Amino acid sequence: MSRKERDRLTIMNEMKRRELTLVQAAQLMDLSYRQAKRVWRRYRHEGDAGLVHRSRGAPSPRRLSPQVWEQVLARYDERYPDFGPTLAAEYLAAEGLVVDHETLRRWLIATDRRRVRRRRQVHRQWRERKPCLGQMVQLDGSHHDWFEGRRARCVLMVMVDDATGRVWAQFFEEETTRASYDVFEGWVRRHGLPRSLYVDRDSIYRCEGLGSPAEQLAGKAPQTQFGRAMEQLGVELILANSPQAKGRVERMNGVLQDRLIKALRLAGISDWERANRFLAETFLPAYNRQFNVQPASEADGHRAVPRELDAALSWEAQRVVQRDWTVVHEGQWYQLDRQHEGLSLAGRKVIVRTLRDGRVQLRYRGMALKHWALPSRPARVKVRAVSRVRKPTVPAPNHPWRRLDVGVGRAFWRKEQARGRAVRAAARLGLRDSGRPPLRSALPPSRNPSRGNTITNNKLTRGHFLVSQLGDISKEF
Repeated sequence: MSRKERDRLTIMNEMKRRELTLVQAAQLMDLSYRQAKRVWRRYRHEGDAGLVHRSRGAPSPRRLSPQVWEQVLARYDERYPDFGPTLAAEYLAAEGLVVDHETLRRWLIATDRRRVRRRRQVHRQWRERKPCLGQMVQLDGSHHDWFEGRRARCVLMVMVDDATGRVWAQFFEEETTRASYDVFEGWVRRHGLPRSLYVDRDSIYRCEGLGSPAEQLAGKAPQTQFGRAMEQLGVELILANSPQAKGRVERMNGVLQDRLIKALRLAGISDWERANRFLAETFLPAYNRQFNVQPASEADGHRAVPRELDAALSWEAQRVVQRDWTVVHEGQWYQLDRQHEGLSLAGRKVIVRTLRDGRVQLRYRGMALKHWALPSRPARVKVRAVSRVRKPTVPAPNHPWRRLDVGVGRAFWRKEQARGRAVRAAARLGLRDSGRPPLRSALPPSRNPSRGNTITNNKLTRGHFLVSQLGDISKEF
């Protein structure tokens, strides 16, 4: 008996002991007086069995006929043998065989076509969804045999909005930085730039090595190319500590491994290029219409598509400009244009940016540099230094010094300098040479002890003897 029927049995026993009237019993059973009277009469005639519902154990009047049952199970065995009850009910309804998924589940269990699996549960703390669309998007790559052996295995990059469950996905050969860039761009072009991105700790998103000394001193963690791109776009990159932390995209991978694989099989698709078109045009629009969740807020957290999206989703590296104004990156040499001569770029660091379409850009402090690719490495020409031997200068025969029999060339002056050094050395030893002072300018010594003063024609002439003689000779001429 059900709980309601047991409560009625208690009330009927109290009426039988005359502890309750029929009016009071009707109020307790929440029935009208006439209905309570019928229940009391059935109890008196049939006892406890009179309180049991008459349709219990009888087939439902809304049941499907055995012919429909056989037709549905035959079609299930023919085309959907590995489909779950819910997915199979959707495809059967599209063919005109409408059956509830719970009814189909009971039929499959009754005919031993499906077995119930009990999974061990692990405690997890539930996290509330974000309030609005675009506030946080989860990203993950699912490696699976998506084409059931019709081609090689590939990866499906899946993005799921945390607030609404909206899905975007693309097939790629491998899970790489380029694949992450492309699937992220597909989301941005359709919905806008999200506020944050929730990813796992794959090497695409987290750098394993140590940063440069400058980064370590600044307390800044090293970044991957994807992390650097998200920082430039202003998207917060959140690293999950466990797969369960980003459970929405993990569960979505399981759903797509069930639904998408079978949809691709029924559509006869065996390559991921056609599969991507099928996803974008057919599968994902229908899936989002059916399973999207209404967010708590109607606001859209996405931002406008930035103009520098293609530039941010690229690969950047620092390189030093050589003295010949060339830059080398990945074995390719680039020549900077002469118009940047005012920047004095030789020896400075520039950014080499490689776009996804293969184009290369060189930038210095946000400025684009004009350059061109060289066919090969520039040849290094070694220039030998030419030694210049200075030839001794010989005075001409008509030089004034030769006419005075004084200037006799370098040999004469070297001899006089040597003698002067000898005189200075003797003076330091206490010896004196009257009339021959130490020579500092390599000029001949004076003729008297007055050390530079000469009396000529009762006239005192100051200066060296040679200078005075030259003055007198000049007067004669």
